[in-house]
Amino acid sequence: MDAERTEIGTLGEFGLIAELTKGMKHNREETHLGVGDDAAVISALPGQRSLISTDLLCEGIHFDLTYVPLKHLGYKAVVVNLSDICAMNGTPTQIVVGLALSNRFSVEAVKELYDGMRLACERYKVDLVGGDTTSSQAGLVLSVTAMGQALPDDIVRRGGASDGDLLVVSGELGGAYMGLQILEREKLVFKEAPGAQPDLTGHEALLERQLKPEARTDVITELQRLELVPSAMIDISDGLASEALHIAAQSGCGVRIHEEKIPMAEQMYETAREFNLDPTLCALSGGEDYELLFTVPQDRYEDIRNHPMFSIIGHMTDDPKERTLITRNGMETELKAQGWDGLKSDA
Repeated sequence: MDAERTEIGTLGEFGLIAELTKGMKHNREETHLGVGDDAAVISALPGQRSLISTDLLCEGIHFDLTYVPLKHLGYKAVVVNLSDICAMNGTPTQIVVGLALSNRFSVEAVKELYDGMRLACERYKVDLVGGDTTSSQAGLVLSVTAMGQALPDDIVRRGGASDGDLLVVSGELGGAYMGLQILEREKLVFKEAPGAQPDLTGHEALLERQLKPEARTDVITELQRLELVPSAMIDISDGLASEALHIAAQSGCGVRIHEEKIPMAEQMYETAREFNLDPTLCALSGGEDYELLFTVPQDRYEDIRNHPMFSIIGHMTDDPKERTLITRNGMETELKAQGWDGLKSDA
């Protein structure tokens, strides 16, 4: 028996919104009015600044529904925006969601997408307070805007690094990219043999890095505990090399990164070798890890050097033209940005 399918047209825009947000509760006391009126009503916290960021996710460009479950897509769409708030050293508080749908999506499918969003909101204690829905002739399009709060003196921009500042990264890199490679491989196998079952055994951690990333709100909490405000910070969505060069360019500095210091999980390293890929290149250019890359003055070295969350991978220099990767054998080569660019013709 076929699963129940409710056409979106039977509900209409407002009926769909009511169905998707039914029972949705607020997590934050400053949210006074959310979905259901012309605008949300949110209190400004005393002495704080509001942070706002938005991302657009388009089917066929940013995600492939051949292998991305709708619930995972909803979760990820929220998390990648919350990560931008973290990159400013802020606390995420609310989101609004714009949704464009083709008629191939049923009400049940869209509810699955929203289940993922709801899970992310509960996980990070943020509120979904509004948005918009419309029809689409080009598949599924998601636009999520995230809002957050930070004290004025705590806000960190990309452009605050100075000569000698240590370059630090949270977590491990390259896992999301290798998860994508596994999914793309199994998609090709399925195209050649539609009855074949995907072989994903043993790769669960890498697949989770790609399909269900996490925003590093825990890093922001830990930096507050250490009373450490980075001089510059960015999240790693487009690859370590690209993000390091963004910090360098906006700070008017150069950058030197040591290959041997780049944190890579053993499973990522071994899987990259299986795919005949250079693990370091995967970590430098893969993207979608959503770890935080930041700089701190050298006098905070002791706070960072043995911390389990962080790896010191290099430092900033006073030469704006310097972009150096020091290889494991001590050779110096140019650090190149080969990560994602959503407006490149070959992206």
